[in-house]
Amino acid sequence: MIGQILATMLPVFLIAGCGALYGRYRSPDIQGLNVLNMELFVPMLVFAVLADQQAPLQDYGWLALAATVVVLGSGIILYPVARVLNLNLKTFLPPMMFNNSGNMGIPLLVLAFGEAALPAAIVLFIVEMLLHFSVGLYMLDPHTSIIRRLRLPIVFSSIAGLTVNFSGVALPGWLLETLNMLGGVCIPLMLFALGVRMLDVDFRDWKLGLIGAIACPVSGLLLAWPMIAILDLPGLQVACLWVFAALPPAVLNYMVAEQYQQEPHAVASLVLLSNLGSLVVMPIVLGLVFAAGYA
Repeated sequence: MIGQILATMLPVFLIAGCGALYGRYRSPDIQGLNVLNMELFVPMLVFAVLADQQAPLQDYGWLALAATVVVLGSGIILYPVARVLNLNLKTFLPPMMFNNSGNMGIPLLVLAFGEAALPAAIVLFIVEMLLHFSVGLYMLDPHTSIIRRLRLPIVFSSIAGLTVNFSGVALPGWLLETLNMLGGVCIPLMLFALGVRMLDVDFRDWKLGLIGAIACPVSGLLLAWPMIAILDLPGLQVACLWVFAALPPAVLNYMVAEQYQQEPHAVASLVLLSNLGSLVVMPIVLGLVFAAGYA
């Protein structure tokens, strides 16, 4: 089991470490790389996985529902915590709800459970992303245009992929292979970019970051537990949901906070210290998943 955990976690942190090391001595245009990744490589991977007829997406409906409960439920159960601690709701709650299902989640699930976990990882990522760009942006600015929220490559690729899958249209093998090769770029690039971002850790708000590092995985796991008990999910999907629920906040929370001028330094501490905390949390969760024999 220790070997499985190391085999899963070491590539994640080695690639992120390469990003941190490169970013330490160079000044890469990480924002440009992230834009390229989110507008081209990630949508290609999403479309390829969703459009592939070998991925029966109707089997992932309950998993999508469980992920929705984890994301939205985290905001609900942590709302009173934020009020008691007198925290800014717009600063604290979005990072606690919208986790790192892209940069860390997809690579981690694939490394932990193999290529068979990729469709589940993509479904979880899509649920989180769509909620982030709808509910999340509404939380920060209720007046944000709906068209602006939906005018995203990830949304178009998701709709197109689902349409192809449910229509029964089989895409040529050469086209799927091309999309998979280009989409495959996004996974290591996500981890590399995460490593570069880790250099921006701001310890001025370390207390808030520490609260987030504990509250984020705890709230997610508390919500995943009843969903797993209620829903009849296959073992691999159960394993993916446990890992999804324990993921730290997405780096995207910082970018969005910066765009909306919602205390970006405080959000950076929440995001980056929580991601550092995942060095402890994720091996524990993976150990419990492997021990339980879910995957």
